[in-house]
Amino acid sequence: MLAHDRSGTGPPLVLLHGVGLDRRTWRPVRDLLAEEREVIALDLPGHGESPSLPAGVRYDVAGYVGAVREAIGALGLDRPHVAGNSLGGAIALELARTGDVASAVALSPIGFWNTREIRATMASLRLSRALARLSGPIGPTLASIAAVRLLLFRPYYGHPARLSSADARAAAEAFAASAALPATLPCTRRYRFAPDPPARVPVTIGWGEDDRLLPPRQALRAREMLPAARHVILPGCGHVPMPDDPERVASLLLSSPDR
Repeated sequence: MLAHDRSGTGPPLVLLHGVGLDRRTWRPVRDLLAEEREVIALDLPGHGESPSLPAGVRYDVAGYVGAVREAIGALGLDRPHVAGNSLGGAIALELARTGDVASAVALSPIGFWNTREIRATMASLRLSRALARLSGPIGPTLASIAAVRLLLFRPYYGHPARLSSADARAAAEAFAASAALPATLPCTRRYRFAPDPPARVPVTIGWGEDDRLLPPRQALRAREMLPAARHVILPGCGHVPMPDDPERVASLLLSSPDR
């Protein structure tokens, strides 16, 4: 079973974080969502408090999709809504393709990149991992300093200096501790979203206009490949938009897209 937090009442909504982070990344919006949804925030395999994938299962998008699908069943959820960010966004889109969920929201999902963009993304993630690990036990403390947050987290957040100390420490801890990150990067760099077969449920794609990890030009490719989806640009938001504008992100996740 994947580690998770469960709160609120209403139609179930499963939240999936990006590579190197954990379920705490949803903390800025979780209470807002729980006013209208039963919110289940998961730690992906090898992240946070979740166990690693079984031996022989690759840390590619398909491997993560299988683990999340199994967790949805183990939690007794029948086609919940799902929202994911980055790697979690790609997982959400794949679950929408198979009809395992009632709807999907993908925030800056991977898979709409080109070769040059992949190289830049992988280099940024590896650098963040190295810095988090090199700083050792003082990393979370350093991350609580606004000027350090601005330096470390600029690729991921539109306003890193505004991150709460708790959220900054959580991100630094997650990047340093993630057992899955080194295995995930070489597997996911080959992932490209394919438009066929099409999604079987309503899909929304949101993209931060200040996303420096997966630049917004990738949102244009997503729009071309998924013309039936709802596409939204999030002003002032970065790659991980939840702390940049919690109200706007929560509203997007709670709204019902037209098909």
